[in-house]
Amino acid sequence: MEVVENRVTEPVAEASFGNHAQIEYVPYGRLCRSPLNVRKKAPTGIEALAETIVVKCILQNLVVHEVKGRSKQPKLGVCAGQRRLAALDLLFSQGRITKDYPVPVLIVSEGEAVAASLIENREREAMSIADESVAFRLLTEEGKSVAHVAALFKVSEMVVRRALKIANLAPALLDLLRDDKLDYEQAKVLVLADDHATQEGVWNNAINAWQRRPSELRAAITKAEIDARDSALAKFVGLDAYEAAGGFVRRDLFSDGEHAGYITDADLLHRLATDRLIEISQAVAAQGWNWIETRTRGDASELIRYGRVHSTTRKPTKNEKAELAALVAARDAAHMELNAYYDEDGAEDEARYDRLSTAVDVATHAVDQYAERFEVFTPEDMQRAGAFVYLDDDGFVTIERGLIRPEERAAARGGDALPVTATEQSGKPARVTPLHNEKLCRRLTAHRTAAIQTELAKHPNVALAVLMSRMIPVVFDEHYERQYPEHAIQVDLRTSRNALVKHADDMADSVAWKEVEAERAKWMRMLPARADALVPWLLDQGSDIQSNLFAFCVAATVDGIDGSDHAHAVNSLADVLSVDLSYYWKPTRASYFHHVSKSRIADVLREHVSPQAAAEVQGMKKDAAAAAAEVRMAGSGWLPEVLANRAVPEFRSYAWADDDADGEAGEAGDAGGDADELTGEGGDATGDDEGLAEAA
Repeated sequence: MEVVENRVTEPVAEASFGNHAQIEYVPYGRLCRSPLNVRKKAPTGIEALAETIVVKCILQNLVVHEVKGRSKQPKLGVCAGQRRLAALDLLFSQGRITKDYPVPVLIVSEGEAVAASLIENREREAMSIADESVAFRLLTEEGKSVAHVAALFKVSEMVVRRALKIANLAPALLDLLRDDKLDYEQAKVLVLADDHATQEGVWNNAINAWQRRPSELRAAITKAEIDARDSALAKFVGLDAYEAAGGFVRRDLFSDGEHAGYITDADLLHRLATDRLIEISQAVAAQGWNWIETRTRGDASELIRYGRVHSTTRKPTKNEKAELAALVAARDAAHMELNAYYDEDGAEDEARYDRLSTAVDVATHAVDQYAERFEVFTPEDMQRAGAFVYLDDDGFVTIERGLIRPEERAAARGGDALPVTATEQSGKPARVTPLHNEKLCRRLTAHRTAAIQTELAKHPNVALAVLMSRMIPVVFDEHYERQYPEHAIQVDLRTSRNALVKHADDMADSVAWKEVEAERAKWMRMLPARADALVPWLLDQGSDIQSNLFAFCVAATVDGIDGSDHAHAVNSLADVLSVDLSYYWKPTRASYFHHVSKSRIADVLREHVSPQAAAEVQGMKKDAAAAAAEVRMAGSGWLPEVLANRAVPEFRSYAWADDDADGEAGEAGDAGGDADELTGEGGDATGDDEGLAEAA
């Protein structure tokens, strides 16, 4: 019997290239680009690679194959190493190497060339950021400057400094970074601590996954330190003045902010800020005011309780007009530059945006401050009134003059309390077993109201439509006879400002309130002091001033505060304006978890985080559970049912329900029920009385 030998033909493995050949050096002049190279896209970063070759020579061989031609010594086509060849071409064109420059190569056959090119371009693994950072550190330890390393690799000096900062990670953490068990964002935070013991301690103490979020690691390292980018006190004092007084700043090299860092001595910062504010307060007191109050932070809920004396606006001198015009021009130029940035296409530049935004804030504040000098008070009013000196959220000094203390204000009014809104007087009954009590509902819906006011003030066309929707049924009452829809607008011109502060003691810290109050302050500076001068003043203003002021006034009448969670007319406005309430309200200990039971906290965590998170808070005290919930729900975008409920009241029309109702009412809706049944008059819009023909 004939024995047949079975042979399995295996493809040439990628790792076998070079097993049958040796690395050899050939002159640069013999090299050319191979037509078999699979990478067709032009290489990048050639200048930096060329500089590296000049300093370190070629550290890795090229893979080549013979290219058939007429010359006795055939050319060698580079099938793997296209960037290195391009760098050599650049050096040759610059006269920095000759055709005799020796280049290490591995010569393969044409059959192996395509596979070699594919391996070179697909299987090469990117260098770990940890190894790259350590390599930069080794270069600096050899005596190379940061500027030299940056120029060598064609990167900015900041990139090199950040790499050196990463290289300062504890060796164990660098190993985790190499093994992808520690990501780059986490590493950036850990190097805020310079000593390895702190870095490892913070990481090792972060047992749960949520504790290893960059924000949690940052909080663990900085602890009671103050973020200079977010601190009004830091912006007011300035990092240079703080450091000159002996303060230490923990620098954050990975932020593009101009003043990024963490202030470690809060007491020193407060003392420096207080000293400066006292000097400013003394200057204001010298103007003749009866009293001066100084705050390192403005409190809107405190100021709203003060009365105000009337003031007049004097005409500026010729020089003052010129100076004001220059400030206004600078402000407008800053706005134009920021708007031009918004219109640009391309990647976002956080550092540039921060610089332009800050320039706008500074220029706007300069105009506002200069305009304040034209406000005049009588000596008699100054003797019975005072002023507040405080810092706003951007670190600018704000001076509120002409304030009457609450007790003096009440005495002047005969002891009358501040007027309350209709919502405060209504006292709607709560449900039998409500998920949220009446007080919390009012607190949350106050924030909802402020958010919708903020958005409505930005849309004059919507404000006009909303107000007209209240006026038209009154003007055309025969057309809308016996229709009683619910509305969110208080057209009897009672604003909901006092109610917002009353029902939500954290209102002053909300994004919506700060925006609305900033707009209010702007308009108050522009409006005439006397009410009888309003019409002439309004007629002198442009259409943009009129429309924006109109939108603000309409927005101020929005009242969506309610003591229960049910369909509310304010939600129709929220839908028209596409209000994202998760932007304006965040689930924190102060805003929500402190006001509900521990079982409710556990329910929220169970549904929106995990059963494990819910189980953890069960064994905690209430305050600790609320604090833990705030941390776990941070950035979740979660809203309690009161705010998530976007239902609007059902529209009901009470009229004779006959077959021609649509035509008579101008297609107001489809009437239901028997044609001869009379609808109820003035009944509860939510009732189920028989005989009512309801058009929804």
